[in-house]
Amino acid sequence: MDSSWRQRNGQEADDSIAEQELTQAQPPQGFMVSNGQHASIGAPLPPAGPPPGSYPVIPQAQQSMWEDSEASEASYFPGQVPRFNQQPPLHGILKNPPPPPPQSGMRYQPQQQQPQPQFLPLQQQQQLRQNNFQQQVGGSTSAPNHQEVEVNPSSYALNDKSEERTNLGNTKLVMGLLSELWIVNLFFILGGTWLKAFYLGELQEYMDYDLWNYGCYWKLGMLLPLPYTLICFFGLTLPFRTPKFLNYEGEKKRRVDNLYILTVTKGDNREAVYRAWNAHKHLERLHPAIRVHVLTDEPYFFEGINCYTCPKAFTSGCSKYKARALEWYRQTMNFTEYDWVLHLDEESVIDDESVKRILEFIFYEKDYHFGQGVIFYNQYKYWANWIFTVADALRVGDDVSRFQLQYTYFHRPVFGAHGSFLLNNGLVENAVTWDLGSLTEDYQFAMKAWDRGFRCGKIAGIVREQSPLDLIGFMKQRRRWYVGIRRLPNFLPKLWAFFWSLGIVSLFATVASVGLGFKFHLGTPRWMALLIDFNFVNFVYLYILGVLLQDLDKGVNPLLILVRIPITILVQFIAVVLEGVAVMYGIIFPPADFDVIKK
Repeated sequence: MDSSWRQRNGQEADDSIAEQELTQAQPPQGFMVSNGQHASIGAPLPPAGPPPGSYPVIPQAQQSMWEDSEASEASYFPGQVPRFNQQPPLHGILKNPPPPPPQSGMRYQPQQQQPQPQFLPLQQQQQLRQNNFQQQVGGSTSAPNHQEVEVNPSSYALNDKSEERTNLGNTKLVMGLLSELWIVNLFFILGGTWLKAFYLGELQEYMDYDLWNYGCYWKLGMLLPLPYTLICFFGLTLPFRTPKFLNYEGEKKRRVDNLYILTVTKGDNREAVYRAWNAHKHLERLHPAIRVHVLTDEPYFFEGINCYTCPKAFTSGCSKYKARALEWYRQTMNFTEYDWVLHLDEESVIDDESVKRILEFIFYEKDYHFGQGVIFYNQYKYWANWIFTVADALRVGDDVSRFQLQYTYFHRPVFGAHGSFLLNNGLVENAVTWDLGSLTEDYQFAMKAWDRGFRCGKIAGIVREQSPLDLIGFMKQRRRWYVGIRRLPNFLPKLWAFFWSLGIVSLFATVASVGLGFKFHLGTPRWMALLIDFNFVNFVYLYILGVLLQDLDKGVNPLLILVRIPITILVQFIAVVLEGVAVMYGIIFPPADFDVIKK
C-alpha cells in the first residue's frame, strides 16, 4: 500500500523516522499561525497577504515530509499569483504546546520575539501523552482493551478513537457504473425519442404532410429548453471521468502540506454541526496532511471539536454571511500553494473513498487548481418528501451531464460551480479571495478564478447532502440561486439566467398545448415533434438517472428502485411546476438578502 495512505499514528513507525519528522515540524496551523505567532483575541486582523519576510521560506527542492516524491514546481501554478511559504504542521509533542482554539473569534496578537518550539525525546513524549490523557479523562491511561491511548494536542479529531462511521456510501459502485453508463445514456435518450416521435406518433397526432399550422405558435415555447437539453445530452453521452480511466503509475506527486476539510455553518443548528464533525473526524487518519475543521459565526462555538469561529468584529469589503466567514478563515490560515481546502456545507458528508480520490486529484492533476465531483441528496431524510427528493434528482442528473462536461472536457467553469464539494488550492483562495458581494458567492468565485487563469478538473468522488425540508425553504433556495446568478456581472451567468427565465415560457406553452390540444386537433409537424420529444425524454431521463444513482448509492432494495421509477416520472411534473414558480417568485419578489434555509 502506498505510503500516502498510511495512518498518522501507525505503531510500526520506527523512532528514527519519528525523530526526523519532529525536527522538520512546527506547531499546527489550527493553533499557531505560520509565522510563529500564537492566535489570541483582541488584536486587529492582518491584511489579506502576509508582510514581507514574515514567513520562513522553504527551498523549492525541499520535499514535504510525508511525500516520497519531489516537491512541486512553481510552473504548476500561474506565475502572476504571489507565493507565500510556511513550514509543515506539527506531528509530534512540544515541550510547550500551543494553546487550544479560542472560545470565540481567533485574531492575531503580534509578538516581538516568539521562541522556537522545543521538542522532547521520544521516550518523554510517550509519558507526556499519557499524562495529558489522564488529565482529560481521569483514571487509567489505558483503553478498555489495555492498549495505549495516544493523545495528540494538535487536533481533537486524533484523540477520538471511535470506530463508528456515518459517512457511508457506495462510491466505487457508482463510479464503476458511470464508467460504462455513457453508452446506456445514448441508447435510452435516442431510443426513447424515436419511440415517442415515430412509434407513438400517430397516437399524438404527429403528421408528415404539413410543416406548419396554427398550433405551432403555442408549441414554439416547448422548444426553448433545447440548448439546455443538448448540453446535457453531450455530457451524458461522453465518457465520464472515473478511476477506470485514470492511470497515475510512474507520475510524480505534487507536494501537499495541508488538506483542510472545512464544514461551513452559521452554527445555530447544533445537531447539524456535531453530525458533520462525527462523520468526518476520523478522516485525519487517512493521511497526515488532512485537517478536519468546522467554521462558525460568533457567538456559536463548540467544545471538543476543531472549531474556528469568525468574530463579529471582522469586516471585509463587501462579503456577508458565509463569504465573510470564509474570508476570515482564509486570512487566518494564510494558505500557500501547498495547501488545499475542501468546502462543505453543514449537511454535507464525504466518505473515505472520495477523500482518497481528492488526494489523487491533488497529487497528480497538476494542470488544475480547483475541482468538484458529484453531489447526491440522499444523506438524511431521503425520500421523506417525494416532491423535493425528485426535484433534487434533477440536480444529480445535472452533475453527471452538464457539470461533467464542464470539468472533464472544458476545464473552465462555463456553467459556474457549487458552493459545496468545492476543492480549492491555496493560490486560488488568495488570488480570488472570498470578499464577494453576491448571493451566489460560489458561482462568482469560480468566474473570478477563471478570469485569473486558473483551470478546473473533475474529481471522481461523491458528497452527500440533504434536500430542503419544506416548500418555503425550497422556494427561497431556488430564488436565491436564480437572482444571484442573474445579478453577476459576467456574460455567461446572465445568459444561463436568461435561459432559466425562458423555462417559465416553456412551462406555460406546455400547459397551453395540452389544454388546447383537446379542443383543436391540428396535429404537430414531425420535425417539431421530434425536437419536443427530445427535450421531454432528456428531462425525464435526468430525473430517473438522478434517483437511480442515489438509490444504488444508498443500497436500496432493487424492487423498491423499480417501484420508484414510475413514481419519479409522475412526481417530476410537479417538480417542474415548482421550479418554474420559484423563478417567478424571484422575478416578482427578489431577495433583499441571503436566505438561510433549514435542513
